Amino acid sequence: MKKFNSILIVLFFAGMFFSCKKYLTVNPKTQMPQDVIFSTEGGFKDALTGVYIQMKNNNTYGAALTQTTIESLTSSWDVTSNSNEQRLGLFNYGDAGVQTSFEKIWGQQYATIASVNAILGQIDAKQSVFTTPGLYEMIKGECLALRAYLHFDMLRLFGPIPGNTASAMLPYVTVLSNTPNAKVSYTEFQNALYKDLNDAENLIKSVDPITKYSISQLKNPGISSGFNPNDNFFAFRYLRMNYYAVKGLQARVYLWFNDSSKAYECAKLVIDAKNTDGTSKFRLGTINDYTGKDFVLTSEHLFGLYDFDMYNKYVTNYSSGLLKKGSSESTIKTQLYGNTGTDMRESSLWELITLGNGTKCYVIKKYQAIANSLVTSTTDFKQIPMLRLSEMYLIAAEAAPYAEGVEYLKTFRTARNIGNMAVPANPAALQTEIIKEYRKEFYAEGQGFFNYKRLNVPKASFLFAPSAATVNYVVPVPKTEAI
Repeated sequence: MKKFNSILIVLFFAGMFFSCKKYLTVNPKTQMPQDVIFSTEGGFKDALTGVYIQMKNNNTYGAALTQTTIESLTSSWDVTSNSNEQRLGLFNYGDAGVQTSFEKIWGQQYATIASVNAILGQIDAKQSVFTTPGLYEMIKGECLALRAYLHFDMLRLFGPIPGNTASAMLPYVTVLSNTPNAKVSYTEFQNALYKDLNDAENLIKSVDPITKYSISQLKNPGISSGFNPNDNFFAFRYLRMNYYAVKGLQARVYLWFNDSSKAYECAKLVIDAKNTDGTSKFRLGTINDYTGKDFVLTSEHLFGLYDFDMYNKYVTNYSSGLLKKGSSESTIKTQLYGNTGTDMRESSLWELITLGNGTKCYVIKKYQAIANSLVTSTTDFKQIPMLRLSEMYLIAAEAAPYAEGVEYLKTFRTARNIGNMAVPANPAALQTEIIKEYRKEFYAEGQGFFNYKRLNVPKASFLFAPSAATVNYVVPVPKTEAI
């Protein structure tokens, strides 16, 4: 890992927009030494906000780990001959351009981890600056969970297929230092993940407003909503690593390490979460959400990153035809969705567009957003999904005992308007159907590749894999990194 020559934290000043989630829409103003920025509660809050902004960088969750590089590995988009995207789809890891793509992910991901560790390295020593009840626990818990989230995706991308462990693997970085971090064993990495997530859960559970208030209340803080915090930093928790996001991430992690019982337990806790009035904390999206232009299904987000520039990115990447798949219905409606005639994703999540040169292509509308000049607080869906309720249903379907798993799959499919599909006859058939749902559900989110890798899915079951490809799920650690 590249050395840090100095320890500086970028200070961000948060600006509110529509008096809600836009506390994440800010611009860097200056740099300040750690002893200055971490001398107040506000400094810690600004530093944490900066972490979320880093996570939206195009080299990680802003693009590479959701819509571009990671999706090229599953050939989710049409490519031109001899392009970097084509070589990614062929798993040509020796290509210089492909290596650069992964170097950028590696560098940005560990840079964000460094920012998290800068906060964690100071927060206990500076605990006396916290006077707001619960703020210390919430910030520290979020940082620990974010550190786990960021490291886990490094494992899923650069680590081995589960079960094929190695003596030395990747660094799990817990200290901000200018000394390169050594690789740790698979077991050590796993235990570090578990510890960060368990510590995060214990810190956040009793102080996180999301456990006491509905998502609607968190979106609309004020006297009239019944949730009126003195500090809006406690609002909009669905855009942060909240308690239920921690449990969702635990479910994802346990499933990766083949601990089905714990994966099911965590996923079920999220699925069953209730508000004080008995209504569900989160709900699966429906066709009505699509009708209301919420194509990313924000009601399902346990944790989403707010991206103020999503409208412009959609125009650049999708409306232009840069990220497209197929020019006829056979590719999307038939190959991807099975031509059900009812699946709401099949009928409403994609559209056929005509490019300037007259050619036609299909583009996904998942990140389609209303222009900033026209959007209102009720039509602002510019969120990058990081953890979704739909994934919890699919984890439960796989991790629960067979009969219960089938019921979770049926509930999920009913929400997608395909509840009349045949029930899988046995656990193997159930697993096959879950694989199909992952690639349909998480298109342009990056989760499809990770699911293929976790299960070591053979090429025959790998939709859209080029005939010339030799599937290789283990991405080499960048050669430029001296660890």
